[in-house]
Amino acid sequence: MKKFILRSAAFIGDIAASVLDTLKEEESSKRLLDSGILEVDSMTGKEFENFLYVHFRNFGYGVTLTQDTQDYGADLILYKDGSKTVVQAKRSKNPVGIKAVQEVAGAVRHYKGNKGRVITNNRFTENAYNLAESNGVELWDRKQLIEFILTAKKCK
Repeated sequence: MKKFILRSAAFIGDIAASVLDTLKEEESSKRLLDSGILEVDSMTGKEFENFLYVHFRNFGYGVTLTQDTQDYGADLILYKDGSKTVVQAKRSKNPVGIKAVQEVAGAVRHYKGNKGRVITNNRFTENAYNLAESNGVELWDRKQLIEFILTAKKCK
């Protein structure tokens, strides 16, 4: 009888831990969904990637975060309507240059994507726009990011 009680208590403990983990994950997602551009400006790069992950999922995309290192120039892979978009996320205090465009252009080929996109909370340099145009890479600057955030919030 004692073994049964101990096993039951352990089982209930496992269930409680699982419920708490789920609640923490839901709270974290809600916090990210409620965030705005000013919060983005103070995020780390990894927090920005998670922020985009939650918003794209809320927007109806299938989303995969790449590994933290050796990601071949991609931070997120987006899936929607049979298309695969490779994303480089750049949370930056400075304008984003050609390096991000080069990285995502290579990542599109590596991940066999249909297109590439660089998303930043800042702006892009003229050279970044030129290189993006010749490589078919979409650039989302601060203005487009704000519009995306506002639209994704309406999808709740």
